[in-house]
Amino acid sequence: MNRHSELSFTGSLKSEQRRTFYEHHKPIAVLMILILFLFPLIGVFVIGAPGAVLGVVISVLGYYLTPYVVLKLRDVLPSL
Repeated sequence: MNRHSELSFTGSLKSEQRRTFYEHHKPIAVLMILILFLFPLIGVFVIGAPGAVLGVVISVLGYYLTPYVVLKLRDVLPSL
């Protein structure tokens, strides 16, 4: 992956780049797995069924957007 394609929003939505990102960033991958399973459960306990739906939506958005956000932050804050 070249640097420019890593930072494009549409490129970050492709499964190949997302998989490569999570393979190279194991701690972030583990955190995303926890978030993916815990947010819907927390949503159920806090708000009920709508909370579960909201938890799933937030989890899925986080899973897809995390590679883009992390790479953008690394561009802005090189110390990360």
